[in-house]
Amino acid sequence: MPELIAMLRSLVFLMLCSAWPSVQAANANTELQRDLAAGGRAQQAGQYKQAYALYAKHAGRSPLAQFYVGLMHQNGWGRDADPVLACRWFERAARGGIPKAQDLFGNCLAKGMGGPVDVPAAMAWYQKAADAGHLLSLCTMGERYLQGDGVAQDRTLGLALYQQAAQSGVPAAMLRLAEYYRLGTDPATDLPLARQYYQYAAERGLAEAQYWLGIMLGEGRGGEPDRARALFWLEEAASAGYAPAYFPTALLYAHAPKEAATGALAASDLAKVYVWNAAAKARAGDASQRQAIEALEALVLKHMPETWRPELDGKVAEHLALFPL
Repeated sequence: MPELIAMLRSLVFLMLCSAWPSVQAANANTELQRDLAAGGRAQQAGQYKQAYALYAKHAGRSPLAQFYVGLMHQNGWGRDADPVLACRWFERAARGGIPKAQDLFGNCLAKGMGGPVDVPAAMAWYQKAADAGHLLSLCTMGERYLQGDGVAQDRTLGLALYQQAAQSGVPAAMLRLAEYYRLGTDPATDLPLARQYYQYAAERGLAEAQYWLGIMLGEGRGGEPDRARALFWLEEAASAGYAPAYFPTALLYAHAPKEAATGALAASDLAKVYVWNAAAKARAGDASQRQAIEALEALVLKHMPETWRPELDGKVAEHLALFPL
């Protein structure tokens, strides 16, 4: 019996010893996750010194911590920006398998940050990032092929990369394809396809796409005109603070159907003309556009009761405050 008890004790001891490394690893991972989360909260609160200390604590072994340290140096959060040092951290994180770091390290190589420009190596890192799920890297590669920037120009391959990203749901790729097919100076011009890609990007909340979709719908470019949909998308863009959409939105409201009983604009439409035109006036930089804005303002003020202005001016100010210059 004593021998059996001794054997059991030895077995328990061996089991505990073999389990100890995994317990240590689990505790280390828990600490890493806790500190990275705390660093993120500190960073959001503008407590950059505290955030940096928490990230740096684990930067010796954690690729994710290395990536965060790189971001601190890149953006100058709590310290002077140092893009070369940031690139060194991005390289470590990239080699550790962090997709966004792979993309950013690709940028470092393409720009020659801390070393010679190396576009082929950059493209290889972009591909690694894309393969790992960072699909915006496809757009970076696609643009280089479209422009022949550091690589042999290959528009077919460039478009294929953008299309791959767009089909995977990347709004920026949809927007770029729309722009390409709208502005193409070669047989690539395809307004119906441009309108379709603007629709895809607009539905995903890109204000620039909403603006251009509204313009194309209003002018009947790439398909039948549709004033109601044009107004909807232009106002979506305007509501998101996209300044080029302010005046076209005001114009569409100014040309809304008149009320049968009065022969005038509905009160709600008249108010919208004033609000969006006033927003356009506040953001206008072009002299010719300012002249058109002031002409519309004069027309509106002939029909709008003066008593409306304080409330509507307040709405304009409230909106513009959300989107400071």
